[in-house]
Amino acid sequence: MLKKHTILLGIIIALSLLYVATLYYPGGSQHSLTSVGYDWRNNYLCNLFNAKAVNGAGNTSRPWAITGMLFLSVSFGLFFFGFSNKIPAAGAAKIVRYCGVGAMVFAFLVATPYHDPMVTAAGTLALISMFYITVFIFKSRLHLFKVFSVICLLVFYCCNYIYYTRSYLDILPILQKVLFALAITWVLCLQYFTTAADFKSIKIAVIKDLQ
Repeated sequence: MLKKHTILLGIIIALSLLYVATLYYPGGSQHSLTSVGYDWRNNYLCNLFNAKAVNGAGNTSRPWAITGMLFLSVSFGLFFFGFSNKIPAAGAAKIVRYCGVGAMVFAFLVATPYHDPMVTAAGTLALISMFYITVFIFKSRLHLFKVFSVICLLVFYCCNYIYYTRSYLDILPILQKVLFALAITWVLCLQYFTTAADFKSIKIAVIKDLQ
């Protein structure tokens, strides 16, 4: 029973720790260097990981945030590893598994001083894994998941566009949290409401093309 809900429990613990981290965040954001506390509208999640807050104070939220990120990365990694077993194409399953797990390793390392390259590595691998999952969802009869997967990918791409072009940065903190919520919901829905049987009806020709 506990094994069945490992991913859910890990995400709950992660979210709890990250929320506690926001309570300990000293202050400062991209909108105001002198603001007090965590501003959900203007602070990024990565602000919680830095040794110093944006306002220059020692960041007491950091231990909570890093521990929360560890639980979240492990939970997502377990999802990608487990979901790959539902995919009936060996080559595609390996891509989902290794890119997904690799993405989560780099995602955890976002909390280190190597934030920027880790974001690039994690984002690239995660998008590859999510794209492959979406391809198989589109070949299945999971119609609601088709729409949901496209929405997740579009929001992900929008975040990347803003992050790398430095355009519309004022909305990125909110969009980042929207993506965060969508990704968690997407993972949990796929975890609980899909089975390997949902993908067995995919034509052999399609499977061979992806290998």
